[in-house]
Amino acid sequence: MNLRALRYFCEVVETESANLAASRLHVVPAAVSMQIAQLEEQLGGKLFDRATRPMKLTPLGRFLYPKARALLSDTQRMFEEAKELSLGRSGWLSIGFTRSTIFSVLPDAVRAMKASAPKVRIDLTEILTEHQGEALRNGLIHVGLARTIGPFVSEDDLECIPLFSEPLLAALPSVDPLARRKVLNPRDLNDASFISYPKDPNSSFARHTLQALEAAGVRPRIGYEAKEIHTALGLVAAGLGFTLVGKSVADSNRSDIRFLPVRGVKTMANVFAIRRKGVAHQLADVFLDIASMQSLTR
Repeated sequence: MNLRALRYFCEVVETESANLAASRLHVVPAAVSMQIAQLEEQLGGKLFDRATRPMKLTPLGRFLYPKARALLSDTQRMFEEAKELSLGRSGWLSIGFTRSTIFSVLPDAVRAMKASAPKVRIDLTEILTEHQGEALRNGLIHVGLARTIGPFVSEDDLECIPLFSEPLLAALPSVDPLARRKVLNPRDLNDASFISYPKDPNSSFARHTLQALEAAGVRPRIGYEAKEIHTALGLVAAGLGFTLVGKSVADSNRSDIRFLPVRGVKTMANVFAIRRKGVAHQLADVFLDIASMQSLTR
């Protein structure tokens, strides 16, 4: 049994005429008759009662027609989806992201990706930078958006694509008297309650923020450890201390928090993408191009 025979059979059923079916299929009537005869031979029975005009379906024909039509429809859809996939307009893209990228590259890049390829299914998974390599190797994600303070030492099977770097700012509650200043001095934060994040033994970000403050001459006191950046900002807004964030976080326009530079804090936060070396993925390439282009304007 072949798809051509099923297609010819369905055309005859729908037009109620082998001649009309041949016309719609752009073939001679003999070609239609030959395909129907071969199909009947394979099935071991007649599909049409040829004694009637127009021809009527036999019980075998009535059984076969809806199933043949469904099969042809599924086949056509399969080819269309495969073509969309080959052109990079459909498929599945899984993106791992560290939460702070929600304030910068992630939303705009995903929005642009959806606009250029609306049939692509995009999955987003929050993963710390330190865990993204494992997620790439396991196939959980196709590309990661990561952030570190200072250089990131990647493993040999990973490729890092720099996106942008940004200074670190102190996040203070807007009601704090220090929030009225334009720049903070290190002594302003001595012995102040520092809100550390993320609370994860594998994350180096919290340790590096403390080192950045200490290098500038600040002697902070760790008052709270937040699991992630949104919790840390909530604690800041509640007046429980201060924290350090990348400048992109300050662009969120929160009225309950003031973001200020600290004199002497020169360490930069680096945002970059990670992918497996030598693993081709067309949709990941498209997304990385979008993220890279958008990062040039930051």
